[in-house]
Amino acid sequence: MTGDSTRAVRAGLPEPEALAPFLPGPVFAAPVHLPGDADPAGYGRFTNPTWEGLERAVGELEGGDAVVFASGMAAVTAVLMTGVASGEAVVVPGDAYPGVREVARQHLAPRGVEVRPVASDEAAVREALRGARLVWVETPSNPGLHVFDVAALARDVQAAGAVLVADTTLATPLRAPALAAGADVVVASASKYLTGHGDLVLGYAATADAERAAALRAWRTLTGSIPGPFEAWLAHRSLATLGVRLERQEGNARALAGLLQARDDVADVRWPGVGSMLLFDLASADRAQAFLATCRLVDEATSFGGVHSSAERRARWGTDDVGPGVLRFSCGIEDAGDLLADVRDALDAV
Repeated sequence: MTGDSTRAVRAGLPEPEALAPFLPGPVFAAPVHLPGDADPAGYGRFTNPTWEGLERAVGELEGGDAVVFASGMAAVTAVLMTGVASGEAVVVPGDAYPGVREVARQHLAPRGVEVRPVASDEAAVREALRGARLVWVETPSNPGLHVFDVAALARDVQAAGAVLVADTTLATPLRAPALAAGADVVVASASKYLTGHGDLVLGYAATADAERAAALRAWRTLTGSIPGPFEAWLAHRSLATLGVRLERQEGNARALAGLLQARDDVADVRWPGVGSMLLFDLASADRAQAFLATCRLVDEATSFGGVHSSAERRARWGTDDVGPGVLRFSCGIEDAGDLLADVRDALDAV
């Protein structure tokens, strides 16, 4: 099975069994019957068959062993805290999810880890490699939408004795199979494209290294950053439509990028060619806010990757080096004509 939608639909499903559902329902249990000798599987913080099914599905798409967490930040923290130790160095990009930089600054640095912030640029990353233990990249980056050549970067990072972690949330495993390209670990927020309906908070890390996967699971168990069974089941169910959702979202993003690039009142239009996210500049905070308020089909929200189109003025958080009128826009699955007309009318109005 090689087609994106085929893989997404079948990912992680058990072998067919007479009268059984395609996807087994969630298992709700804290303790289970456990006679005799001790077994970690006897308590729900250690394992659950529902999230194990989701891990099989994600692992099939990523090409490795997936470990699912209660949130993307839980996955980020697990990878950072188990991947680098006192006396070692971590390379962290400036244009990436702010939580990555905050964990490095607030928790790794005080523990004796050298934190090396760099621009989201391959040359800058390579200049910071000497003596590093872990290198973090986000591709495409958020919100700048810079794209890394993971295969080429992985060769250089590993030759320098470091581990390459790639956050591919914006591209998904269907568009950026980073483990196959050579990355050591993939991290993603499953709250975004993977589940796609704006109703779940989940994250995961995937790796082809059995020891690294075991360390991540041990961290998850110890810290209790486990997913709920119902959330894991909803995620697995929603995963089946990833291919068709992504195809529609990218079609809308391609069309919207063309509309924006053709206007002289919109600057710095960026779309990396994958995913639904665009970046563009309306010059001022007032004009950007007026645009958001005028749109009827675009919700002002801070997440992305869902079936509803959404956007926000990214500078409002103060965490990214962007101008006051820069908008981060995530295309949903609305009909392209309706979405483009809404954006065009809002731009004309402001």
